[in-house]
Amino acid sequence: MDVVHFSIGSILSITLQALLLSSSYGSLEPYDLLYNNAVEAFYRNDYKDVVRHMEGALRSYAEVRQTKVRCRLRCQNQHPFDSASMDLQFFDVVLRRSYCQNECIEEKVGTQSMHKISEDVIQDFHRRIPYNYLQLAYQKLKQLDKAAAAAHTYFQANPESVEMDQNLEQYKALEGTNLDHFVDREARPHQRSFSAGVKLYDNANYEEAISLFEEALQEYYRADVECRALCQGPQRFEEQDHVLYRYSLYQLVSDHFTQVLHCEHECVRDLSTRPGRLSPMENYLPLHYDYLQFAYYQLNKVEEALACAQSYLLFHEGDEFMTENVEYYREAIGHDLKPREKAEWYLRRHEQELELLMIGSDNVHVELTEGHYWTSTGGREDSNRIPSGTDGWMEYVPISEKKNFTLAPPQELREGGPLVYDSVQLIQNSQALNGTQRVLLDDVMSVEECAELKNLAHTITMAGDGYRGKMSPHTPNERFEGATVLKALQYGYEGRVPLKSARLFYDVSERARRIIESYFLLNSTLHFSYTHLVCRTAITGQQDHRNDLSHPIHADNCLLDPEANECWKEAPAYTYRDYSALLYLNGDFEGGEFIFTEMDAKTVTAQVKPKCGRMVGFSSGGENPHGVRAVTRGQRCAVALWFTLDPLFRELERLQADEVVQALDNQSSQSKWDTSLNINPKDEL
Repeated sequence: MDVVHFSIGSILSITLQALLLSSSYGSLEPYDLLYNNAVEAFYRNDYKDVVRHMEGALRSYAEVRQTKVRCRLRCQNQHPFDSASMDLQFFDVVLRRSYCQNECIEEKVGTQSMHKISEDVIQDFHRRIPYNYLQLAYQKLKQLDKAAAAAHTYFQANPESVEMDQNLEQYKALEGTNLDHFVDREARPHQRSFSAGVKLYDNANYEEAISLFEEALQEYYRADVECRALCQGPQRFEEQDHVLYRYSLYQLVSDHFTQVLHCEHECVRDLSTRPGRLSPMENYLPLHYDYLQFAYYQLNKVEEALACAQSYLLFHEGDEFMTENVEYYREAIGHDLKPREKAEWYLRRHEQELELLMIGSDNVHVELTEGHYWTSTGGREDSNRIPSGTDGWMEYVPISEKKNFTLAPPQELREGGPLVYDSVQLIQNSQALNGTQRVLLDDVMSVEECAELKNLAHTITMAGDGYRGKMSPHTPNERFEGATVLKALQYGYEGRVPLKSARLFYDVSERARRIIESYFLLNSTLHFSYTHLVCRTAITGQQDHRNDLSHPIHADNCLLDPEANECWKEAPAYTYRDYSALLYLNGDFEGGEFIFTEMDAKTVTAQVKPKCGRMVGFSSGGENPHGVRAVTRGQRCAVALWFTLDPLFRELERLQADEVVQALDNQSSQSKWDTSLNINPKDEL
């Protein structure tokens, strides 16, 4: 029998130490507090304080991240799972590792509870929002070199920002700035070295390119270690939130480690995705070895070229062009060489993780692809050149495109059908709006109807409705409010708003649906996907320095990727939406123009000024990127509508609202809008 060299008491002692560990050795100020102080300073025009607090927030953010990486790696090495073959041994390692990490982190940054940051702030840092504030502050302080760097850094992660693009052009034209000032302060070292290497390679500067590609590989593997270390923290498993979820200790442990494994597996995707992009660069890691094998060949370093070519074949076994290269190199040096050890180890570990994730797929939803995020790009057209090298073609490929889907045949795109209602006027068609499947109509509603719906909106809309309660989901400079049709009917039944007004909301949205279905000559029924009465209100005192949009450029059924000039039909986009429409209730505000753009999210192709009864309709795909300019004064209200041709994705609340309205209409023996009717929309919720 194996002897267990520890006691239950020792485990309990470690547990108590971990729980009682509360002394703070570090004094790092939390970055969310510094960020909040910087934003407050910005709105009181104290730009020196903006810089002081925001730069401090960025330093604190980076320090917390690096501390977690260092401590987790150190404690992981000190307390490995290798020897934990029994239950108590396993939990002993878990507890010791946890205690080690807590002590290490708190020694560096202070009490960890001080550094628990809200998801909204974390997302702001991921989106590089602090650099937007910094570029404006540095501009006011006449520090144009720092303003240019901050603007460039922000734009790298927000390429759809029309305003920041314009700002960058202005900075470039100003005296006191040069191209060296436009640096990405958050550039990832492995991507920076790789991009620089590609430029040198394209210019046939192979010696310097090799140096950068080798550096990029080292940085990639280092970034991989850090990414995986950051996965070691707390994990959230959504199934545990379900009321019927009954879990045991072992199930919880299994769920946690499966989530960690999935997170580590996703590091492949994370490391090959550039900031602000939606999909990874295809074939990213193997391309390093492809570039290197040909660059080494050009310098007559054939042994190095062979090792790199063999490494590439680990990822793409049987690749025709690379196999030819390997045969050529073998003949040239008279013997064979193995792939690089690092590449072999990396791929072996990745395949082991894939097997474990398949085993744990019952516990967690895992999206995996046969190519593991690297697929061969081809791209070598000159088959007579031996050996051949990559032409550097890197494509952004969504994960969903690497799966097999059966797609319904697309409908023929047509337009110009009847407008259904005599009062409705055609103002501009697709040609006039410089696009396809676009239309601008007036008089869809009367002035009286607009006023009635706007009054309804003032009563029933709720801040952040449709965006999980986020009052300002698109920009901090505006308040967003919304309400659904079913909510309007509920308020009408309760007597909080006129039931007649609630019914008008229902009827107007149906009117819009019929017009869109008829005008675009659809050969199947158009169903509601989502209906939203929305208002955007400019926040007083926050409009002087605005350079953002009320709603960023996007497409309604795919993820817009301006860099790749593509729109990926993959989650979290609402891929089932086919047509969209905005029906405006007013025009007495400043800004708020609706705009169509090219796929680059920069080039505006058409602009619509809202007014009462005006409706813009369009197909929901990547052919129609659109957004809303900043509302700088007043309130902009509209009925936002999304439609689908697939009945499986009909709006549930709309179906419930249909039942409510049908029940109301069937009460013919009473006044049509008598609030004493025996129907309660609450029952339909």
